[in-house]
Amino acid sequence: MKIKVTDKPYEEVINLPKMKALKPKKQSALARGILNLASGGEIKAVNFKYEEIGMEKLGKDEPALFLMNHSSFTDLCICARMLKDRQYHIITTNDGFVGKAGLMQFIGCIPTKKFITEIGLIKDMQYTFETLKSSILMFPEASYSFDGSETPLPLSLGKLIKKMRIPVVIIKTTGAYLRDPLYNNLQKRKADVFSTVTYRITPEMSDTLSVDEINDILASDFRYDHFRDQVKRGVKISEAFRADGLERPLYKCPCCKKEGTMLGKGITIKCNSCGFEAELTEKGTLKYLRLPAGEDLKPVAEFMYVPDWYAWERECVKEELVNGSYEMTFDCDILMLADFNSMYRVGEGTLTHNCEGFKLTGCDGKLDYAQKPKASYSLYADYFWYEIGDMVSVGNTKYQYYCFPKDQKGAIVAKARLAAEELYKLS
Repeated sequence: MKIKVTDKPYEEVINLPKMKALKPKKQSALARGILNLASGGEIKAVNFKYEEIGMEKLGKDEPALFLMNHSSFTDLCICARMLKDRQYHIITTNDGFVGKAGLMQFIGCIPTKKFITEIGLIKDMQYTFETLKSSILMFPEASYSFDGSETPLPLSLGKLIKKMRIPVVIIKTTGAYLRDPLYNNLQKRKADVFSTVTYRITPEMSDTLSVDEINDILASDFRYDHFRDQVKRGVKISEAFRADGLERPLYKCPCCKKEGTMLGKGITIKCNSCGFEAELTEKGTLKYLRLPAGEDLKPVAEFMYVPDWYAWERECVKEELVNGSYEMTFDCDILMLADFNSMYRVGEGTLTHNCEGFKLTGCDGKLDYAQKPKASYSLYADYFWYEIGDMVSVGNTKYQYYCFPKDQKGAIVAKARLAAEELYKLS
């Protein structure tokens, strides 16, 4: 999928008319039928099945908040099939509306800014529940999983559920990440997908549970590890490109500890500095093939699973933050989102991330934006975003800046996300 991009000077973009709020429109049976029909090919390809637990307690037309883990674009096809007989609206990142706002409203999408607090979204959700009498589908992780395990949930979610007193249904999907992991350059693999749909929190429960207790329930329900599950279910991913792009989440060598020297290609990932090499096996485990010589190059551990390696990288980032040594700086091309007509390519700049937060400068000195660590609990970072490239996004309720590193191998967007999450906890 691609996105409309227009070259426009920064000074013109900031003077464009303010982005208009789009009020949710009632979703029609025709829209649901079109979504279901368009999803048919993917649904058949993944041999999709699902199981319902306790759903008989939810009325056929009773609005509910559906919360789903987010692994790949296949998730949207799954929802179109499971919810085809129920009116629902999808909370969608606002860049998804660019160039097709009318269509997105027609199929029932509600725009929001990722990892940016918006009062307007709460009002849109209330309007959808109370006036349109419609359910809402939300991916509370907000971004696809980088490593095949869960990403942080916003702590405000429990407060929202308690305030709105709405039934909560959890959709947990298995196999969608194996089908189309974000790191793998949109190359789809053969993998069956199934889901469980569970009526989890009744309005009466939200009256008695505390916000923390609701958040604990959600955190537990959203815990997953697609690679361990692959081994448990005996699923084989035999495609010869399964490790392509694996250096995106696994960017730090466990032997020489260098960053940005890893390369995932074919079925292996290797370090171009010390020669370390490992295979991503068909069953989803890592197998070390080559270790460099030297006592100081012994691996920190023999990571059997991708999420374990990624967790080690998180601890390394946290250590850098605690001792004050963390800093990432890269030159980038800058796109801006100011309305739904187009993304605007406004020029070049430099993005710096350190213990003080983000600093973006550029556009011949006209752009100077700073973002503190407390601004968000996570970071909008993506691989091969709309087929343009790896990306880090910062911004506020007025403007969002999408930064594409000029050195796509040297700049590590996964590390930036890990650092943003850990820095938020520390701050």
